[in-house]
Amino acid sequence: MNAFSSPTRLRDMIRAIRACKTAAEERAVVRKECAAIRTSINENDQHYRHRNLAKLMFIHMLGYPTYFGQMECLKLIASPGFPEKRMGYLGLMLLLDEKQEVLMLVTNSLKQDLNHTNQYIVGLALCALGNICSAEMARDLAQEVERLLDFRDPNIRKKAALCSARIIKKVPDLAENFVGPATALLREKHHGVLITGVQLCTDLCKINSEALEHVRKKCMDGLVRALKDLANNAYSPEYDVAGFMDPFLHIRLLRLLRVLGEGDADASDSMNDILAQVATKIESNKIIGNAILYECVQTIMSVQDTGGLRVLAINILGKFLSHRDNNIRYVGLNMLIKAVTADAQAVQRHRATILECIKDSDASIRKRALELVCILVNETNVKALTMVLVDYLEVSDPDFRVDLTEKICSIVSKYSSEKIWYIDQMLKVLSEAGNFVKDEVWHALIVVISNASELHGYTVRALYQAFQRSAEQETLVRVAVWCIGEYGDFLINNVGMLDVEDPITVTESDVVRVVEIALKRHSSDLTTKAMALVSLLKLSSRFPSRSERIREIVVQYKGNFVLELQQRSIEFNLIITKHQNIRKYLSSCRPTLVDRIPVLDEATFIARRAGSLPDTASTRTNGVAKAISPIVDLLDINSDDAPVPSSSGGDLLHDLLGVDHSLPSQHSDASQPSKNGTDILLDLLCIGSPSAPTELPAQRNSSEMDILSPKPSKKAPLSPLDDLASLSLSSRATLNAGAAPLMDSLDGFAPSPPTEENNVLVYPSITAFESSSLRLVFNFSKQPGNLQTTNIQATFTNLTSNVYTDFVFQAAVPKFLQLHLDPTSGNILTASGKESITQNMRLTNCQHGKKPLVMRIKVAYKINGKETLEEGQISNFPRDL
Repeated sequence: MNAFSSPTRLRDMIRAIRACKTAAEERAVVRKECAAIRTSINENDQHYRHRNLAKLMFIHMLGYPTYFGQMECLKLIASPGFPEKRMGYLGLMLLLDEKQEVLMLVTNSLKQDLNHTNQYIVGLALCALGNICSAEMARDLAQEVERLLDFRDPNIRKKAALCSARIIKKVPDLAENFVGPATALLREKHHGVLITGVQLCTDLCKINSEALEHVRKKCMDGLVRALKDLANNAYSPEYDVAGFMDPFLHIRLLRLLRVLGEGDADASDSMNDILAQVATKIESNKIIGNAILYECVQTIMSVQDTGGLRVLAINILGKFLSHRDNNIRYVGLNMLIKAVTADAQAVQRHRATILECIKDSDASIRKRALELVCILVNETNVKALTMVLVDYLEVSDPDFRVDLTEKICSIVSKYSSEKIWYIDQMLKVLSEAGNFVKDEVWHALIVVISNASELHGYTVRALYQAFQRSAEQETLVRVAVWCIGEYGDFLINNVGMLDVEDPITVTESDVVRVVEIALKRHSSDLTTKAMALVSLLKLSSRFPSRSERIREIVVQYKGNFVLELQQRSIEFNLIITKHQNIRKYLSSCRPTLVDRIPVLDEATFIARRAGSLPDTASTRTNGVAKAISPIVDLLDINSDDAPVPSSSGGDLLHDLLGVDHSLPSQHSDASQPSKNGTDILLDLLCIGSPSAPTELPAQRNSSEMDILSPKPSKKAPLSPLDDLASLSLSSRATLNAGAAPLMDSLDGFAPSPPTEENNVLVYPSITAFESSSLRLVFNFSKQPGNLQTTNIQATFTNLTSNVYTDFVFQAAVPKFLQLHLDPTSGNILTASGKESITQNMRLTNCQHGKKPLVMRIKVAYKINGKETLEEGQISNFPRDL
């Protein structure tokens, strides 16, 4: 034998590995040992084969590859001696799994060992087969395993039962062959054999329905008797575990009874007495007793039973919640969540204990308890539970506040029957954890406030006081700023006072100062500051005497680095300072410059948040039945695909001022005042008389501001909360030539509008794509009656001195768009832009008004025979398309 392959004892190798101080030293020792083992394998050294395999198993446990020793396992298994077979089977179970192809070579050795005269060798084979049995091995060896279920030695029967459980899981078709021998094991007195027989019958009942019926008919009484004997037997030192008689067999029997009693009334009746006996006799002061009780509770909740036994089981779970062990409390909460569907009233009795679990120091228990409380909430206890949760919100951990806040908002929104209670609870949540509230929650609160006209004064006063106490909560500041902008005048005169509130003294300066504080907070984000500017604009109309002070605040943001705030500041400053004539005229027609938003459809808002809007439906929300109609989510300022509302349209001043000038259509003589009002307004704005053609009767029934829109029938839709939610006030305005003087007077800029030529809407062209070698220009047109379809003429221009040949244009669009390409006017693009190639296409937007146009393009051509490819994405389409 080679000196290099001189064997090292296992203990010496382990000692050498443990002495290594670095991973590199360990790898060096392992490499040296693996090299020695490979040399010994190559020399077919039988004397040290078992020692080599033992060292390979230790190396395998360290995570190093040992595939080269797999065949050594088979050689040791084929050896006649028991020590070699024991080491071979141990290596087989550790180094191989059922997916290894080498495993097919051991099937014959396993079959021989299963029929061996030495019961210890038979036990080795059964143990290995039970651990790594594959489907092919199960079919080949099932008959031998079935025969061993009747073996004389109980240890062999026990191992054969466990091996049979693996076989039927791998090949369920073989289950019927084991039904008879498995039920025979249930009559065993040896607990080791009995527990494996119970496990085998449980697996058979889950896999095979015929086996389930067979065990119900033949073995039900025996199983109940076995559990009764186990519960009533005196102390037996052989099976005693911490004072309990064989708890493992207890649990296995309860699980089998659970499978047998589920969905079967007769089987459930036969086990009711013993389940009640186990539930009452087992002590719960030890973990083993609690484990048995937990399995008993699961069995009771699974079988068909009267309410009395279920109440007993739920009371046991209630005791679990008072246990010191966190694991027992956790499994108790988990089981109570499942038990609520069976008997909610019984679970409600433990509500106080469940609420205490919400304050537990363990995060997992708090979360489970909160889920259970949300399930227990109903119309009768919602106020009590909400009060407890809101009170705990003040002292809860920051990590837990996110989940707690979300659950409280969900409960309040779902079960509130009075708007005042809903508003009060939401204000408490915003005051304590406003920074953890999601956007849709405060959006919904604003919708509810706008609907509660009788509570406008109460709400704005409550928000005013809450802002002074909790100005650090961002969401509270947003809602307060919005509400003060809409109903700030209610603060001055204590309008709408309720019996539950005390009058407060607030001046106009105080109201403006609150909004100024919100605007200048360092922690305020862009949305909050933009809402504060809008609120100031509205307050300039509510409080004319404070208009100059408001202008001074607004003008401070004229040079702000944030373009959105800069734009709002400039526009609002111009409205307040330069256009007093507009305010004077509108004041004669309306009480305020910036009117309050109309009442929002609350049910529609909630239906849209849910993801679906039926054509006609009725939903009860916060105690008020509302008819659902499709409107835009007016408060979702981050929505990319908000549907366009079918409202009465809007124009430049409508956008800038946030007012609704539509007049009632039922008055037949409304056209003349509208026209006179238009002339007066144009005189005030120094625009002059309109030179528009005679209006149609339907068009004359519009507001005095319709003259500033391109076409009365095609006005841009406007949502009632645009002044709150829009991130750009002037970017939505669509002007025609008649509105240009107005834009000049506002120092604003407007996109070029579409013009009508030969009954076709023509839009401004854009440079869709440009590189150093190619320019692509799009010209747009539409038919007035089909706004979804856009006709595009693409013009390609060569910017180089080379001639492009084999010119090909390709385009791709998202699923909501449909694209039709006509052939190009040619495939040769001359040099230096002397001639161009054109191509017509039709683009249909199935979600016109909801999603903008977008297109990816690919242009291929050849320069002197060399292929060139250019790609790009076009997203700068005119917004009106």
